[in-house]
Amino acid sequence: MSFGPHLLLALLEGTLAAFVLALMALGLSLVFGVMRIVNVAHGEFFMLGAVLAWVFSNLVPSMPTLGFLLALVASPLVVGAIAFAADWLVLRRLAYNPEATIVATIGLLFVIEQATLTFYGPDARPVQPPVDFRVVFPWFGYSGYKFVVMAVSSVVLLASWFGLMRTRIGLVMRATQYDRETAQAFAIPVARVYSTVFVLGAMLAAIAGVLVVPIQQAYYLMGMDPLLLSFITVIIGGLGSLGGTVMAAFVIGISDGVISVFFSPTLSKIIATLLVAFVLVFWPAGLFARRN
Repeated sequence: MSFGPHLLLALLEGTLAAFVLALMALGLSLVFGVMRIVNVAHGEFFMLGAVLAWVFSNLVPSMPTLGFLLALVASPLVVGAIAFAADWLVLRRLAYNPEATIVATIGLLFVIEQATLTFYGPDARPVQPPVDFRVVFPWFGYSGYKFVVMAVSSVVLLASWFGLMRTRIGLVMRATQYDRETAQAFAIPVARVYSTVFVLGAMLAAIAGVLVVPIQQAYYLMGMDPLLLSFITVIIGGLGSLGGTVMAAFVIGISDGVISVFFSPTLSKIIATLLVAFVLVFWPAGLFARRN
């Protein structure tokens, strides 16, 4: 293929990566923005979503579309229940102390990882895509399922925006984010809001895991790279800035796709890391953070 088709393929792959990364990073940014804690176990919720997608899809192996729809609904619910239990048993008892919760979520990371290794095993396992068609361009064919991932991710991102900006629960979350003490003075149950936010962040990561597993394979260590890229995205987009996080996800995802196709995936990670260092030095609040 000539340069033009290669560039189109790179942009398609980058856009796909950007949508998945936006879901992952949005959950991480939501937790930090409202709760002011760093969830180091966020990548494990992504991994659990993928592993549970394999489990649920195999309940109806002869009907991959039904199995995938079951996984897309059930996996985030199960991961949300696990996140709720972690919040109730650990984070709430630490009073959401930022330093203590970092250590606690590191511990949670290892607990989830080792539990998955014990019950699921070390092997990477595939999930059959729910649809099997290709979009044919003049130069190459492209998986139709990848366009499905983009479409579903768009719907989830828009629903998240609507929920945060146009509903009462979103208003309560934003009020808690801006001033916890004032929110408590107005009888807002801050602990319940924090629990809801932690669960929603985990469910967003799980949805990303479910969507990506027919493209990759479910593996108990698959959460590490998405976690790193999510942290990079949140830092560049602005800590706690949800809109900035989504914009940064598209910048990183598309640039990662282009650099990976024309050069190497390792180079794209190096450039992203250098960009984080540059942003932290010159724009500590993030490139897309709201300026006062």
